[in-house]
Amino acid sequence: MLDNFPFYLSLIVAIVLLIMLANKIKVAYPVLLVVAGLLISFIPEVPTIHIDPELIFFIFLPPLLYEAAWGISWKELWRWRRIITSFAFVVVFLTAISVAFVANHFIPGFSLVLGFLLGGIVSPPDAVSAGAILKFVKVPKRMSSILEGESLLNDASSLIIFRFALIAVATGQFVWYEAALSFSWMLIGGVGIGLLVGWIFMKAHKYLPTDTNMDIVLTIVTPYIMYLAAEEVHSSGVLAVVSGGLLLSNKRHLFLSSTSRLQGVNFWESLCFVLNGLVFMLIGLDLPEITAGLEGVSTSSAIGYGVLITGVLIVGRILSAYGAVLVTLVARNFITVADTRSPGYKVPFILGWTGMRGVVSLAAALSIPLHLPDGTPFPQRNLILFITFVVILLTLLLQGLTLPYLIRKIQIPNMDESLSEEEAYHQIRKQLASHALAHLNTHYKEQLNHQPVLQQMAKKWEQNVTVRDGELMVEECKVIYIDILNQQRDFLHQKNNEEVTLNEEVIRKHLRFLDMEEEKLNFL
Repeated sequence: MLDNFPFYLSLIVAIVLLIMLANKIKVAYPVLLVVAGLLISFIPEVPTIHIDPELIFFIFLPPLLYEAAWGISWKELWRWRRIITSFAFVVVFLTAISVAFVANHFIPGFSLVLGFLLGGIVSPPDAVSAGAILKFVKVPKRMSSILEGESLLNDASSLIIFRFALIAVATGQFVWYEAALSFSWMLIGGVGIGLLVGWIFMKAHKYLPTDTNMDIVLTIVTPYIMYLAAEEVHSSGVLAVVSGGLLLSNKRHLFLSSTSRLQGVNFWESLCFVLNGLVFMLIGLDLPEITAGLEGVSTSSAIGYGVLITGVLIVGRILSAYGAVLVTLVARNFITVADTRSPGYKVPFILGWTGMRGVVSLAAALSIPLHLPDGTPFPQRNLILFITFVVILLTLLLQGLTLPYLIRKIQIPNMDESLSEEEAYHQIRKQLASHALAHLNTHYKEQLNHQPVLQQMAKKWEQNVTVRDGELMVEECKVIYIDILNQQRDFLHQKNNEEVTLNEEVIRKHLRFLDMEEEKLNFL
């Protein structure tokens, strides 16, 4: 491990540079990272990378799911709950069945159970890939909310299918009522344990004498405890992290200080940036190990099987997207749905095209045991692993590279808001100022007459209320203000260098204040 440390360090540097390049050329960074890992794996004397599935499931997955749960809107998740749960559970299940029948029919030696196992592995789309692509194009809020919500749940449903198929292959039997009970426990137990652990940590943050650093450390520990506690009792660790993360995210203002919230966001963004980069690079680097284990079938035939399964996944997801819209249009006659308007043919197609596969699929394939309980080799393990790799690579390249073009070409109509995001932001800003003024005049009228600081605050809020949209800070003013802030920084650095006895911490506090002033420009 220590011998290869310089190599791993250089990988992190390469990841940062590749993501810079991806942002520059407006390509989703998972695509570049997988391709780069693939190319690096062909370089002679490069260390062979062995991906331990437990490394993905127990080290990478909990924090990535937890951060995603903190970033999603519970209101949007609840609003689109029917289509999200249908994609995360029903569509994943139907996809697994489709893959099972196709694999059983076209791939020699593939039983229906093995096909179902493969279906459980490749059925969940990867959230990181879609999110990285949607950064470069504007899509309606409803679409991004549906994709985010689906990504939180589809990993759980696919891994549940994978577990049942794995048991069926190992034991040679499938008892439906035992599977139903086990499935129910995975769902209920996972959600319940996540909420319980989340509630315990929420009370710990609130009542223990923690500071910002302790709060951030506790947030690191939380998803791992949720995941391990659920897995220990054979329920879904993924659902535990998601449900607990949603609870803490929705209540964060009750138990975290403003400093902990601000610094926590910065920490988690940096952590997940590194983790996401590593996992996609590792997918490409793992190619030699995957191809080395391919025996009994030619590489060309294995690639053909991978292309076939990829086609099934793409077509199946697109059909499912149109099916979900059709069901919604019928269901609106009997129940209340989130939106009664038809989205047309464009939105379902784009939603269906966002089916890139990623690291969860590879980790699941790698976790297939080498041998069955009786000691015989696990049937078709190497071929399943290779097909999974081909599916990940093809969906990332084909869909990942074309999705931004399709979104721009199709021009999806926005049926979500009558106001733009910027207009809505400034409207609420005025309402906040009015609310603050009313509270100040009602509860602190006497202090307002005698305290100059309160009077200045009131004047600032009055300006926010009366300002017209045309009077908002324009880009030219922002440039000038940033230049002034930079001049102030230069003055502080010069003063710190010239006055030997001046406490540098005083200078640093002023520099932090200037940083916050510059950060505020993003909200003006």
